[in-house]
Amino acid sequence: METHTQTDDTQNSWSILEGQLRECYGRVVYSHKTQEKCADILLKRQSWIKIVQIALSAIATGGCIATVFGESDAGAAVAAVVSTVLLALNAYTKDFDLGELAQKHRQAGADLWLIREKYLNLITDLRMGEKPIEALQGTRDELLQGLYATYSGAPSTTFDAYQKAQEALKKLEDMTFSDKEIDAFLPRELRRTGQEVKLPPVKAPALQQVEKAPPEDPKAS
Repeated sequence: METHTQTDDTQNSWSILEGQLRECYGRVVYSHKTQEKCADILLKRQSWIKIVQIALSAIATGGCIATVFGESDAGAAVAAVVSTVLLALNAYTKDFDLGELAQKHRQAGADLWLIREKYLNLITDLRMGEKPIEALQGTRDELLQGLYATYSGAPSTTFDAYQKAQEALKKLEDMTFSDKEIDAFLPRELRRTGQEVKLPPVKAPALQQVEKAPPEDPKAS
């Protein structure tokens, strides 16, 4: 991996790096939420398929029973049609394990969540200014490698899932919390709402005392 040792430590360099990190963070936020929505869609589809399978099985069984007891000739036709539909549905679920695919989306979402939080920490470190810019660049490159590995193993997402993720982030504000909402999870001593935020005191630099020269004696002149 390339090492950074001669980056100009100027305000322009810091601004460029922050802009790149913010863009990467936004992309990961959307990717994480889209993977979660894909899992939700697949699990919901799997649930509906199981309900339909149970209903079709009940209808087919009822038609077979009616045919056996000779109550209705139409029962045999209904049972045959329903059994055919049920067979096709079972073949679909056999070829496409929706539960397993949903789990893969969940795992990809979990991996992206960790990378998302690392990007947030990196932006925080940048704004605090406690680390040199070369160290921040090295962490950024490591995150890029981890992001590539996650995307390589993640299942493909759908446009429907992306739209649901966009709605959740923009309209429902899934990633946005007010101070009041955060305070509800914190002890009283750590809350911000209704009280002044107290920051650690900043020590002022020690002033050097300048030794004053004694006044001149006018009689000496």
